[in-house]
Amino acid sequence: MAAVAALLTVLVSPPGGAQAAPARRGESTPVYSYDRAVRESVWVDTRVDSDGDGRTDRVAVDIIRPREAAEQGKRVPVIMDASPYYSCCGRGNESQKKTYDAQGRPVQFPLYYDNYFVPRGYAVVLVDLAGTNRSDGCVDIGGPSDVQSAKAVVDWLNGRARGYTTRGGTAAATAGWTTGAVGMIGKSYDGTVANAVAATGVEGLKTIVPIGAISSWYDYYFAQGAALYDGGPDGLSNGIESSEARGRCQAVQRALVEGAPRNGDRTPLWEDRDYVKDAGNVRASVFAVHGMQDLNVRTKHFGQWWDALAENGVERKVWLSQTGHVDPFDFRRETWVPTLHRWFDHYLLGYDNGIERESMADVERAPDQWSTDRAWPPAGTRATTLRPGAGPVDGVGTLGLKPAPEGATAAFTDDPKLNESDWATDIDKPTPGKAGFVTPPLTRDLRLSGSSSVSLTVTPSTSSAHLSAVLVDLGPATIRDYTDKGEGIRTLADRTCWGSGTTGDSACYKRTEASKAQVGHTVFSRGWADLGHWDGSGKGGPLTPGEPYAMTLDLAATDHVVPAGHRLALIVAGTDAGLIEPASTTPHVTVDLHDTSASLPLVGGYGAFVRATSGGGHGKPTPPRGLGVPSLVHVP
Repeated sequence: MAAVAALLTVLVSPPGGAQAAPARRGESTPVYSYDRAVRESVWVDTRVDSDGDGRTDRVAVDIIRPREAAEQGKRVPVIMDASPYYSCCGRGNESQKKTYDAQGRPVQFPLYYDNYFVPRGYAVVLVDLAGTNRSDGCVDIGGPSDVQSAKAVVDWLNGRARGYTTRGGTAAATAGWTTGAVGMIGKSYDGTVANAVAATGVEGLKTIVPIGAISSWYDYYFAQGAALYDGGPDGLSNGIESSEARGRCQAVQRALVEGAPRNGDRTPLWEDRDYVKDAGNVRASVFAVHGMQDLNVRTKHFGQWWDALAENGVERKVWLSQTGHVDPFDFRRETWVPTLHRWFDHYLLGYDNGIERESMADVERAPDQWSTDRAWPPAGTRATTLRPGAGPVDGVGTLGLKPAPEGATAAFTDDPKLNESDWATDIDKPTPGKAGFVTPPLTRDLRLSGSSSVSLTVTPSTSSAHLSAVLVDLGPATIRDYTDKGEGIRTLADRTCWGSGTTGDSACYKRTEASKAQVGHTVFSRGWADLGHWDGSGKGGPLTPGEPYAMTLDLAATDHVVPAGHRLALIVAGTDAGLIEPASTTPHVTVDLHDTSASLPLVGGYGAFVRATSGGGHGKPTPPRGLGVPSLVHVP
């Protein structure tokens, strides 16, 4: 992030407690002391016996809430972050972990949620997922145990589940101090759990804020049958389970291995971990945040979740940044915290502050430069079909509206050493590892907003083949350097403070700035697939060399403007090195250009493309029929 203005002062309170402040209309203010807050632990019965020991699992719940509110008989809402990372790995840019005093009482609550929101009349609840930190049970990577770990806590907060004051005792703990209104938040795995719990439709969950979150675990490990470089769920489980859990959870580990073969087939295990299909159950509002260059949890997760929520009329808001897998607290802190504050005030406290009527989307166009849209994708966005064609030089094709003649082909030989940057760098050269198709230099800006797809008819020379399709903005730009260690941010030494703190839990966090790169091209959307899964059944198989196959690749959601003077490129190739694993063979692949097309969500639709590629305003855009992008139809 570019140098942040000045150190925040109005939100800083000295260690020891927040001073009472007059309430402002539609906004909670820090009227409760932080140092006197109630800090306690409760163990909630999940009603699941994931480790098969004959006892239902209890998950550890660490709670911090304003003492004065309880003394005054006032009930407070809950901000909840359910995570497997509180002891193994830490949370946030500084990898904070939970800490406890000699009696086992919680001292440090990772992240700023407690420091900022407890003085404003919220409780903050941090849940150890089953099998992690101080919880019973086993980690099952997005499965019933994970989901029930958090859902049971929502139930307990609403009087529908049992809680206990100790892990193995019988003394009951109740939650009479809360209104029962819960907002779940979290990045990565934590945000994934928020998606999953929302998809159960649990009563009391009013809103979720998933940051870089998974919506389908199959799509985290595979892309239409092609294995991604993320290992398997058993490896992740090994990394986050407590040492105690590893000894008792071997059966769960075996089930993860057996249920998730690396052949890319969709199994019952993956169906149980697909939250998109249950989006119709979501009652909570959703404030989604995602990095458009997130190559860990790719934006396909956001795109398919967003579209499913839209179909079911869920209230939504989104921030799309240029970063990779980064929290908004670390790329837009001074705007993020007040925005999140207003979001929770509205959905958890019921304040009519108008946030739900404001712009739906904030999109980062260049480092620290943001635009807004009343709806996302914007009104007038239409799926527009573009066609690749043969160019004057073999291997360097065109991209336009006219279908290629029958018999026109392009070809490439899979080279597992090459990646999308190599392909884009050589876009104007007839290299054997890719087939590239390029528009002329644009005479007007062209914006893509939403999810794309590429429908291919290809003939492989061997019994297996992996396919990649990427969209590229060809032209110079300054971008966040999402390939560096910070994935678009640089961490600085000085700090800003957000709320109140104690000696054991500081409210001050290291400042960040944008890590920038000057580039000659930008890959802004990607999709991969195993051609052996061409029929969409979820089961792969060997290919018949020399036979043609038709398959549609789903490209990750994005919002990108290709500026006037730049060119838009579609590249089709094999293995995208470092992102998908290569096929078992090294095929030569022939692409039937006549039966190949790309469906792109263009703002302004067909007419916008005509104007951007001709400069004369030829062609009339089709009138929009709604705010969303229509379903993309497979072209045989």
